[in-house]
Amino acid sequence: MQAVANAIAERISSISESSTMKVSADAERLRSEGVDVVDFGAGEPDFPTPDNIKQAAIRALDQNFTKYTAAGGTAELKKAVCDRHAQDFGTAYKPNECLITVGGKHAIFNLTQAVINPGDEVVIPVPYWVTYKDVVNYAGGHCVFVATDESQGFTVTASMIEPHLTPRTKMVIINSPSNPSGAVMDRGEFEEIFRLTSERGIYLLTDECYSKFLYDSQPYSIASLPGAKETVLVAGSLSKTYAMTGWRMGFALVPQPIVAAMTKLQSHSTSNPTSISQKAAVEALRGPQDSVGIMLAEYRKRRDFVVRRLREIPGVQCAEPRGAFYAYPNLGVALGKGGIHNTLQLCERLLAEAHVAVVPGEAFGTSQHVRISYATSMQELERGLDRIYKFIVRRS
Repeated sequence: MQAVANAIAERISSISESSTMKVSADAERLRSEGVDVVDFGAGEPDFPTPDNIKQAAIRALDQNFTKYTAAGGTAELKKAVCDRHAQDFGTAYKPNECLITVGGKHAIFNLTQAVINPGDEVVIPVPYWVTYKDVVNYAGGHCVFVATDESQGFTVTASMIEPHLTPRTKMVIINSPSNPSGAVMDRGEFEEIFRLTSERGIYLLTDECYSKFLYDSQPYSIASLPGAKETVLVAGSLSKTYAMTGWRMGFALVPQPIVAAMTKLQSHSTSNPTSISQKAAVEALRGPQDSVGIMLAEYRKRRDFVVRRLREIPGVQCAEPRGAFYAYPNLGVALGKGGIHNTLQLCERLLAEAHVAVVPGEAFGTSQHVRISYATSMQELERGLDRIYKFIVRRS
């Protein structure tokens, strides 16, 4: 076994297993053993993919659209992405500034590998999506974390970012709405961050995975600002917007030289995204958009319920999410009791004893929180929150 361990490339040790994927796997293992698990771990809409999108995939099969496509995606889909982004956000991207990827995570991975050199610094607000840290580490970059204030809803400001910018800063990552906190960037602050980064020639990566799911404001892209296309890097996904997680459809809107670099990498790794999924994605982007509003309205009801129930638990704090479909409560009240010293242990015990799956805050850079996905039915939310309430109260 030691020989096998020594054969593993050193760069793999720079990354960790995805905590969200691990929680899902652990929950699935228990379910396979007959345990009644309430799963708040996966960031996956419980809505079905809209029928018009599924029918487009069926047509693709009937028409034998099952061969290779260009490594960076079809011209038809690239244009559909650019057109939808222009219609939604007022941008002006061309197909040669677009790359189709195997999900939004793939877009962020390829982007990071294409622009980050060993020693480059990447500024990341905390809490952060689990993958940012690992893809930067894999590229040999250095993560510079920016603490945010829970009492202010984990919002990020330009004054928080500026002190961390140095001559080695290559990129700043902003995810709004945020996974895991649901925080939403103030538009004025986002524009000020763009000013700071663009003046210094620093890339600003905007992860727009949840851009359509905002409760108190209108969808907005920093890429719509004049001159933004030179330094703003857009990573997008169809997974959450159209309930297409398993279809694996993402995209990047970036300067053409970066598209070329990303395409080169993609041509030697995944090659093209699935042909059938690409046809479905064209329909998602060009077809009716009603399903997005329907999901958002349901998420709003769930958010209000989840936040209220969490705040009813003695000692628990929960900032109100302004977007996405996650709550990020502070469960520090349960730490230091019964052998639970961190949220990793807390989540393990919640799963083993209360049969509720949540993701530990350590995965997102904080020490007292857990992430709860409310992209599930009200019935499951009620059952799971009842179990969390009882689990914590027993330890008070």
